[in-house]
Amino acid sequence: MSDQIIEKILIPTNGSEYANKAVKHALWLASASGAEIIALNVIDTSSLVALPEEHIRVQTLKLLKEEGNKALIKISDLLETEGDNQKKIKLTTLIKEGSPTDVIVKTVEEESIGLITIGTSGKQGINRFVLGSLAENVVKAVSCPVLVVH
Repeated sequence: MSDQIIEKILIPTNGSEYANKAVKHALWLASASGAEIIALNVIDTSSLVALPEEHIRVQTLKLLKEEGNKALIKISDLLETEGDNQKKIKLTTLIKEGSPTDVIVKTVEEESIGLITIGTSGKQGINRFVLGSLAENVVKAVSCPVLVVH
């Protein structure tokens, strides 16, 4: 293991309970290390292709962006209430569109991320098979450490 200092922590979030647990861990790590937090909400546009009409796709995308914004605001609020106020943690928020795994991998490269903190529901069996696991896909696809929080 290297002695590399973590300068940036990526938190992919959808605003879920599991994502918020990961945020709390990331805040603690950022407070201890002085790392910047980059909070990322990814709008999975592949699901929009199946919608029958353009205006429905546009409205759905707008709603998804609003939900993404709410998830990012939640992180900002958590930073204020849970963060160590003595150490100012820099927070950058991003909303991007595309395949969640692909967008996370690209963001890791573009932002020189040192650690990803990601929440997971820990689904097992058929639920995991059907739904897939974003956390698992990310762990397999990136070269930086990933902290998976359940």
